[in-house]
Amino acid sequence: MQLRIENSIIHQFYSHDDKVGLRLAPEALPEDEQLHELLEELTQVYTNKPAKGYASFLTESDEGDSGPFPEQLKQWHGGQLQFVDFSQQAAKLLLEQLQNYNMLEAGFLLVTRYQHLSTDYLLVAFLPVKEGVSINPDLAVNKSSQLDINKVQLAARIDLTEWETNQDSERYISFIKGRVGRKVSDFFLDFLGCTERLNSKSQTQTLIEAVTEYGKESDLEPQQRQSLNAVAYEYCDQQWKQGEDVSVKDLSQHFEQAQPQELSFEDFSRDYAKQREAELPEEFPADKSTLRKLVKFQGQGGGVSVGFDHTQLGERIKYDVATDTLTIHGTPPNLRDQLRRYFGIDS
Repeated sequence: MQLRIENSIIHQFYSHDDKVGLRLAPEALPEDEQLHELLEELTQVYTNKPAKGYASFLTESDEGDSGPFPEQLKQWHGGQLQFVDFSQQAAKLLLEQLQNYNMLEAGFLLVTRYQHLSTDYLLVAFLPVKEGVSINPDLAVNKSSQLDINKVQLAARIDLTEWETNQDSERYISFIKGRVGRKVSDFFLDFLGCTERLNSKSQTQTLIEAVTEYGKESDLEPQQRQSLNAVAYEYCDQQWKQGEDVSVKDLSQHFEQAQPQELSFEDFSRDYAKQREAELPEEFPADKSTLRKLVKFQGQGGGVSVGFDHTQLGERIKYDVATDTLTIHGTPPNLRDQLRRYFGIDS
């Protein structure tokens, strides 16, 4: 990944006596190999996060107060505010949010402006730390704190190029939607003064439902419908990996090549979404975790968790609708070994 770093700085947040404190860096970081490695690892982790939200800054028509961050960004971007001053103001604003939400988070705030593929980005990320041990040159064991990049949950990336050229856009800000609940997302959105505009998870779910119904309406056999789902998954997954939007028109063309039908998927999906009052834009970023439903059945509850590929239904796995019973022929080796040991059967 070729990144050109323009500005970068790190501020520290620490907790002491049930309070959170802030240590401001007085100057930007020098551009060196270590900084590039950190940013490349962070952007890779950010890109690979399966669930992201898409937002834009609050406007006068929105409810709520946008706070000072958008104005500070304008001043810095317009040359009225130095990068270090801008980042320090952002850190102080984050400190207020941490105090308001009573979150005693220790870590580091990284603010970086960089360019990738002719696009200008501002990445704002809260880097958590983890305790570990290291061996010093004297071969003694030392306790140390290290950045835990893989556990980053508070991060947002502002597409400065799109923000500058198309402020009516509703998705020039992307952010991580963590698994710990909406509170974290709300907290970080409040800090940035923006609101979520585009729900990629919901739109991806609508697309999956449309694909399923399209197969039924086209009177396709189960195997043909599975093939259609596989085509959809392969295309959408590839778009996700490349950081590109899913295009309903392009997907329709893929279907036309794989399973030609009288009614195109593009026309069908438009009517499907309208009838169900669901949102399905012509182009949108896919949600990685939701996409798996195209090729895999999975669910859990009552102490049971089950998951299997669509292609196994009717083959190794049978489902009896009348009795709501799944019959599995041939268990996975690791599960089989556990069961045999449990019943005292020699493997």
